[in-house]
Amino acid sequence: MTAQTMQAIQVSAYGDAANLELVARSLPALAPGSVRVRQQVAGVNYVDVYQRIGRYPVPLPFVPGVEGSGTIEAIGAGVSGLRPDQRVAWSGSTGGYAEYADIAAERVIVLPDNVSFEQAGAGVLRSMTCYLLLNHYARLQPGQTVLVHAAAGGLGLLLTQWAKASGARVIGTVSSEEKAALAQSRGLDRAVNYRQEDFVAAVREFTGGKGADIVADGIGGAHFLRSIDATRSGGMAISVGSVSGEGAPAEALAAAQARGVLMERPSILTFVKDPQQYRIAADAAVTRLQAGLMVDIGGRLPLSEAAQAHRLLEGGTAQGALLLDVG
Repeated sequence: MTAQTMQAIQVSAYGDAANLELVARSLPALAPGSVRVRQQVAGVNYVDVYQRIGRYPVPLPFVPGVEGSGTIEAIGAGVSGLRPDQRVAWSGSTGGYAEYADIAAERVIVLPDNVSFEQAGAGVLRSMTCYLLLNHYARLQPGQTVLVHAAAGGLGLLLTQWAKASGARVIGTVSSEEKAALAQSRGLDRAVNYRQEDFVAAVREFTGGKGADIVADGIGGAHFLRSIDATRSGGMAISVGSVSGEGAPAEALAAAQARGVLMERPSILTFVKDPQQYRIAADAAVTRLQAGLMVDIGGRLPLSEAAQAHRLLEGGTAQGALLLDVG
């Protein structure tokens, strides 16, 4: 019998993690050009937090979650090349924190047999982000040096592996020896415990005084100004998040100009609105996952504990990516 309702996490008002409420929602009619995915897992990302608090406004009420994986349950009118029971992943839409997700067919990513639901559900969007930052924008070349902040986080671990597979040298910031060991096990050349060392000085030492070719900063605020200081003249400082509560500050442009540093503030969700760019990034992500890109799972929680997953993410205690078990 076809399900008429589903369990989902709903946000009815912007606010803290307590606003993530488990509800029963009616399943809408499947729109033409879409498929219905019976979810197995949903990835938990910082963009979910930004949408929950209203920094990235989404019409209320909404179901958060911008990536997931599962099997195709139903095919909408006009869809070809896909079939029920196929193993798939998706990213770039909302609605992941739910038993079912209706996804535009052009955003469906068919999974190879050697890519698990867990690796895809927690890794596709982050891997696409790696492609966006290191390949599309920075044009990473072998032998270059990359600085990755929060190197033991879900994105940081993938950025480290992606850069190393491209022939780069990678230095990364961490907050503990345990996190340093994890990041180094994924190829990090030099771990900097930012609670004990100045990361700008460490980068200068690591690079013979010139600075990193590419810096990926997910902290934002005044921290990004220091990331610019750690970038060589002609290099690129990328603001990829705002864990501090603010993005790149207004004075960042002047600081970058003074050092001759290129500055970018890309958005993966904006980038993948273009179907062609989405497909290129998705193909690159799946290729890397097939080749052994390891998505470290820092925690798996049931759908009903989505609020706890957000608290772990915001608290910075998780090592690796967080998943919600849905199926």
